[in-house]
Amino acid sequence: MIRYICAALALSLVISFSASAEEVQPSTPNHAKATTETHYPHIVLYSVAWCPHCRKAKEYLANHGIPYVNRDVEADVKAFEDLTIKYNSTKVPLIVFGSGKDEIVMNGFTPELFQETLQQALSK
Repeated sequence: MIRYICAALALSLVISFSASAEEVQPSTPNHAKATTETHYPHIVLYSVAWCPHCRKAKEYLANHGIPYVNRDVEADVKAFEDLTIKYNSTKVPLIVFGSGKDEIVMNGFTPELFQETLQQALSK
């Protein structure tokens, strides 16, 4: 019984430490190569853990070595407020390229739409 309680406490600690409001995704083997070849704008992905489209966006970014910040709108109240108030959206994934007046917002995810929007952001 004590073993189960200790395991549950350990799991809750791991979850609380890993649920960061803003986390830069870990580097992938392609990351160093990709960032030296292309200068990417600041990219923020608003997502939820259970969303298959969010998962595809994260996989795409990781597989292409594209650095980004993930903001889970279920775990982070500020991220939820930004999604709903600042970006006037209730849908994820929502990807923001750049910042300030140069921001470009992309709703949904497909690799083609991402590349098109990325090119727009890079041309600014």
